[in-house]
Amino acid sequence: MSTIKEYLTTDHTKCDELFAAMEDSANKSIKDAKAAYEAFTASSERHFQMEERVMFLEFETKTGMTQGPTAMMRHEHEQMRTLIAQMGEAIVDENKDRFFGLSETLMILMQQHNMKEEQMLYTMAQQHLSADSDRIVDMMESMIAE
Repeated sequence: MSTIKEYLTTDHTKCDELFAAMEDSANKSIKDAKAAYEAFTASSERHFQMEERVMFLEFETKTGMTQGPTAMMRHEHEQMRTLIAQMGEAIVDENKDRFFGLSETLMILMQQHNMKEEQMLYTMAQQHLSADSDRIVDMMESMIAE
């Protein structure tokens, strides 16, 4: 069984790979990028929900910190959701320039966000939740995104 940090960091990598595949697809044909966009969107949303509905709640319950790093990560998730939705609109509109402008902004935000989570929050979570790590990873792994 992997730790919380390992599990979520591996999932970041999966989302990053789907992001790159989406950009490659859009670069070839913005019209044909919809399937790759949907795969990236579903994976990202599932990741956000694993954190928000499972790990963040467990961390907040254990530490009592509800306005700290998890609040900032939720805010950044909302920013990313907005950019992702706008990218979907750009695909529908077949507006390649807008799509790539938004994807560049999203990529920068994702890189900064993931670094904060991987270097700070996941480490803190693992320290506070190590006794429950297997249970929390199992909950995240079996979670169905809404």
